[in-house]
Amino acid sequence: MNDNELIISGRHLDLTESLKTFVREKVDKLFRHEERIVRVRMELDCDKNQDKENPFTAKGIIEINGPDMVASEASHDIHKSVDNLVNKLDRMIRRRSRLKKVKRNHPHSIELPSELPKTSPA
Repeated sequence: MNDNELIISGRHLDLTESLKTFVREKVDKLFRHEERIVRVRMELDCDKNQDKENPFTAKGIIEINGPDMVASEASHDIHKSVDNLVNKLDRMIRRRSRLKKVKRNHPHSIELPSELPKTSPA
């Protein structure tokens, strides 16, 4: 990752080197698809007391030009949570890019709410 920054944090979870490497490999896909990403923060959480079926939660925050993108995913396996989260964030990036292109290629007229004053030809 050249100029891009990835921050991985864990709550109630030990971040092993293999888990960090797995997250880096998955998030690298996002940086390849969109060059305007400034920073990606991944917050990994394990709360077995709160949810017995899906104790592992991965939350991703993409800081990009414009509003930040936030998504989260929970499952019974932390690797599956990260994988599903990266797919969800990738879909969000592609959707934003597609909408930006549609708006750029199909401008629409703007209705002004007030009457404009008439001017006499000089």
